[in-house]
Amino acid sequence: MSISNATLDDLPELLTLVNSAFRGDSARQGWTHESDLIEGTQRIDEPALREVLQRPGTVILKYCNASGDLEGCVMLDKKERGLYLGMLTVAPARQAAGIGKQLLVAAEEYARRELCSCIYMTVFSVRPELIAWYERHGYRRTGETRPYQPDPRFGVPTPDLEFVVLEKPCTAEPRSA
Repeated sequence: MSISNATLDDLPELLTLVNSAFRGDSARQGWTHESDLIEGTQRIDEPALREVLQRPGTVILKYCNASGDLEGCVMLDKKERGLYLGMLTVAPARQAAGIGKQLLVAAEEYARRELCSCIYMTVFSVRPELIAWYERHGYRRTGETRPYQPDPRFGVPTPDLEFVVLEKPCTAEPRSA
């Protein structure tokens, strides 16, 4: 396995991975999908993903297996508040294999290198099992909520949705003596 920065060359594979993990019938193979919350099969499109890959201060880390196949990714966006973590994605058939945890560890290492004070994210409030997973990895609810503002290009929410904000402080890496 390897975790590295994604490039524009990875765009087609990333697009397929993200959309298949979050929306549509393929996503239902895993436990982190949004298929029952948002109608549609597209979580992101090619222009939007291209913009993310080219945005200053933003990286997408990709997880590839020993054969070089893309199995996971996470977007990290450096903000004034800290490092925003989004789009943590694992191929549905590979969920619960530790890939998400490895991507979280890589994100935390990246945050420390970038001298970010914290990592924060937004998670749909109606996803208690996903919130609990992040809490088991040290993230805590801040008490802040944010409205979900749907983009019609990427589906229509079936229930009214809002986000909760989770955060984890970053600690400095241990220094060698």
